[in-house]
Amino acid sequence: MKKLLIPTFSLFLTSCATDSGVIERLQDTVSLNRIYQGYATWYSSGRKTASGERFNPNGMTVAHRTLPFGTVLKLTNPENGNSIKVVVNDRGPFVKGKDLDVSRGGAKALGFKEKGSAKLNVEVVKQP
Repeated sequence: MKKLLIPTFSLFLTSCATDSGVIERLQDTVSLNRIYQGYATWYSSGRKTASGERFNPNGMTVAHRTLPFGTVLKLTNPENGNSIKVVVNDRGPFVKGKDLDVSRGGAKALGFKEKGSAKLNVEVVKQP
C-alpha cells in the first residue's frame, strides 16, 4: 500500500505546481496574485523618480518599464527565501534581460546587494 501512495502523492504535488510546471516570465501585462519570475538589478542614484516622488535609496521601491505607478509587488529571492513588498514608482531598467530595478534598501533586504543582480519571484499584490 505504501509503495502505491508515494508515487501517487508525488504525481499530485507536481500537477498542482503550475499549469506548465514553469513560472512565467514577468511581462508588461500581469495578473493579480499570480507569481512570475523576473531578473532584477539594484540602483541607488537619482533625485526624482519618474512618478515625481523623491527617490529614497533605502526605501522599498522598484522601477519597471510599464507597470502602473503604485502597483505593489511581493518580491521573493528563491535562493534565501527573503521577501519584501515594494511599490513601483520609477521606470527602468534599461538593460537588456533585466525586468526590475530594485532600490538599494530592497536589494539589501532580499540579500542580493553584494551580488548585484538576482532572479526573483514576483507576485502582483495590488494594482492602482
